[in-house]
Parts: sequence; C-alpha cells; structure tokens
Amino acid sequence: MNVTQRYRAVSTRDARFDGVFTLAVRTTGIYCRPSCPARTPKPENVEFFDTAAAAHAHGYRACKRCLPDATPGSPQWNLRSDVAARAMRLITDGVVEREGVAGLAQQLGYTPRHLGRLLTTELGAGPLALARAHRAQVARELLVNTALPLSEVAFAAGFGSIRQFNDTMTAIYSLTPTALRSLAQRRVTKTHHTDSDWLTVDLQLPVRPPFDAAGVFAWLAARAVPGVEESGTDFYQRTLLLPGGPAWFRVEATNGGLALHAGLATLTDLMPLVARVRRLFDADADPIGIDEVLASDPQLAPAVAAVPGVRVPGAVDPHELLVRAVIGQQISVAAARTQLSRLTAATGATFEANPLGLTHLFPTCEAIADFGDQVLTGPRSRIQNLMRISGKLASGELSLSAADDPDEQRLRLLAEPGIGPWTADYVSMRVLGSPDVFPITDVALRAGAVRLGLPADAAPLAGWAETLSPWRSYAAIHLWRNAATTKGQT
Repeated sequence: MNVTQRYRAVSTRDARFDGVFTLAVRTTGIYCRPSCPARTPKPENVEFFDTAAAAHAHGYRACKRCLPDATPGSPQWNLRSDVAARAMRLITDGVVEREGVAGLAQQLGYTPRHLGRLLTTELGAGPLALARAHRAQVARELLVNTALPLSEVAFAAGFGSIRQFNDTMTAIYSLTPTALRSLAQRRVTKTHHTDSDWLTVDLQLPVRPPFDAAGVFAWLAARAVPGVEESGTDFYQRTLLLPGGPAWFRVEATNGGLALHAGLATLTDLMPLVARVRRLFDADADPIGIDEVLASDPQLAPAVAAVPGVRVPGAVDPHELLVRAVIGQQISVAAARTQLSRLTAATGATFEANPLGLTHLFPTCEAIADFGDQVLTGPRSRIQNLMRISGKLASGELSLSAADDPDEQRLRLLAEPGIGPWTADYVSMRVLGSPDVFPITDVALRAGAVRLGLPADAAPLAGWAETLSPWRSYAAIHLWRNAATTKGQT
C-alpha cells in the first residue's frame, strides 16, 4: 500500500488494516492502529510504519486509547517469504530470547550485521528492536489479561531483568507496568501454580473476522491422535514439547477470536506457545481480502458465501507434521490416524498429571527412528522411508522450520526418497502457512472440485486455480471441504 491508500484506510477507520501497519502522529508523539477512534490527523502530520518497532525506534509511544499492539499480527508475514518475513516468524517464536541475534542470523543464513542492515531497511528496525517491541506487546497482554506477578510477566515476555522490563514498558507506553495493569478495564484471570507445578496462563488471542473457527476445529478433530490431542465443535486441546519442556493447552472460540488456557513447565515458553497456536489457527490471515479474490470466481463464490473466513490449519511442530504427512501418503485420514495412534501408544512419552486428561506426547523423531518399524504396518518401503527421514530430522541432517524459505524447503524435501510433490506442498501449506499452494495431485481436492462444477483433470484445474493466486491454499481448503472423500489428506 502506498501512503495515499494508507491514509484513506485511516480516514475511514478501516479495522481490516489493524496490525498491517501503524499510523504515527508527529504532533502528539504517539502511534495508533488505523481504526483508532480519535480524530484523524492532517496528512502532513502523519507517517506510517510497517511495524510497531519502527515507530518505537522513531520515538513514538503507543496510543492508550486504541491499544495498537492488541491486534492480530500482520498477514504480510504469511504472504511474504523473504528474509524479513521469515525473521519476524522466528522473532515471535522467541528465538532472539533463546539464542540471541547471532542465533537468529544463523538460522536465516546471514551474518548478524548483514541481517541488521536488511531488517532496518525492510522494516525500519533491527532484530533487537523488533524483539524488544514484541516482548513489550507480550508483556502488555499479560499485564492486562492475567494476574501474574510483575516479575513473572517480565520473565514470560523474555526480558532479562526487572529494570529492563520497567524501562521498556515506560518508554513505549508512557506508563509503568503497575499503571498499565491498573488501567485495564477487563477483569484479570487468576493465574496460579497448580498442584502438579504447571504454570497456567489464560489469554485472549485476537483474530481478524470473519473467522471459520469451526472449520479448523473440524479439521483438527478428524486428525486428532488419541492421548495427544482432542477436538470438538468449539475447542481443541493437546500436549506438546516446547523449548523449555512439556506443555499442554486448550483453545476455545470466542466472539473476539480465541481463548487460550495453557500449562507450561517454564514461563519462557509462553511466547513460542502463543506464536505456534496463532499459526495453527492461521490467526493472522486477512480473511476479507482472501474472500474477495475467491468470491470473484463464480464456481467458488457460493462456497465462500456459505463459509466465509476459512483458514489454512497450521502446525505446532514442523517435524511432527512431516511425520504425519509421510505416514498419510496415499491412505485415508482414518487409516493414518490409526497408524499414528499405534505409533504414539508405543513410542510417545507418557504425559501425566495434566487437567486435560491427555496421556502422551507425540513421539520424538529419535523414538520413531529407533522403534517405529516395530509398530507401523503397511508397505515396507514407506516404513523405511519414514525411519530414514525421522533419523535425519533427529540428527539435524534434514532441517525443517516455520521460517524456511519455501523454495529451498521444497527442494530439500523433494530430494528425499519417498517424498513427492504432494507431501512437499502439504508441508508448505501447514508448516510455512504458504497461502498460494494448490496440491493438484490430491484425490480429495479434485473430488471437491467436481462437486463445485470444476474440471477434474489436473491441467485445466491447475489453470483455474492460477486465477486465484496468491490465495490458492484457501481455495484448496474450500475444495477439500466439499469433497465426498477425504483420502489423501493428513
């Protein structure tokens, strides 16, 4: 968007652009979300930034009226696949807090200095400033929505000290953490240590409407591995292993988005958990922009009208998703679930004393590589491929993350025997959140196309999908929903 388009969005208080960019007002020294109800400033008194960190770096403070940080993340980090977007995914996952700027740069394949120059050019702020802004946003949410002690808020948000926490929050919001909490209009939720020593947190995760939460819950329910996860019409819960240890969470749909209830081994895992849950539910998508493109096609328009705001379900663990995809090749969802259940019961670590009643963690790649062939059934070549791939993931010989370059990830996966275009496309959709993937070989996708009056043959169907770029992944979700069979999805 150019400056004129952004100012027009601000003038009409268009909430669709909240989180996409920020508006900074020179005369007041504050920055706002585009839909801020305050009087629209004159064009000559404003400037725009892609990130809150850039506004901070230019000396602006967050608006106390519209709370610009309490918005969904920018959808451009899903749409874009450049280094800046990949860096933002890692920053929101807490990589800077765990590994420093050097670790962030290493994962992206750059030197720290080069990465700093690149991010400053692209986003208006370097990696430390971007991480600092994200820590402040997380801390503000915890101050407003929980009763965690201030010291635990600082720790959970990734601050290195209480002094750093106080200084940063005061600089950004012109209020101390205590004052920020006292101004909260909502009742905070008591957060406490349970008898089993879980650190429990309740948060509200904003999502842009319309939001087909029921569709994501149904997708996850069909693939839920007993003992590890469970899903119903309006909730999803599971166990998982985070950088600091095991954890569990439950997500429920609310009018404003998603309610997250989680138990952690350490509060430093809160930031990566929130980032992964948001990716799982594709919470930062731009549903209005996506639906406008999809509804422009006459065959797809009725499906879009019937189910607005569809999301592409993501993944909380890239390695787990690849294992699921390899096991599910050329078999039904139900058959894949049976295999995964058997594998989990035999090789997954037990997970006791949690309020969700779940019993296991999903098996690690090490455990699968060691014992998977003793449990799984089916074609021997497929089992051997899974064992080899799991071993490579466990050793680091094969890497996979939510911040991969899409083209490089695809080439890396296709180089592995037993991984074809469908698996690579499916991993790209769910691990990277790639919005423009259309797995043309999928049987269920083509069955759904026929039900909507579209061609069944690959070439004309692929040609039809080209007209919906860059949102072909969302078109695929609509076709899968309309399929008579679910074979080929995992």
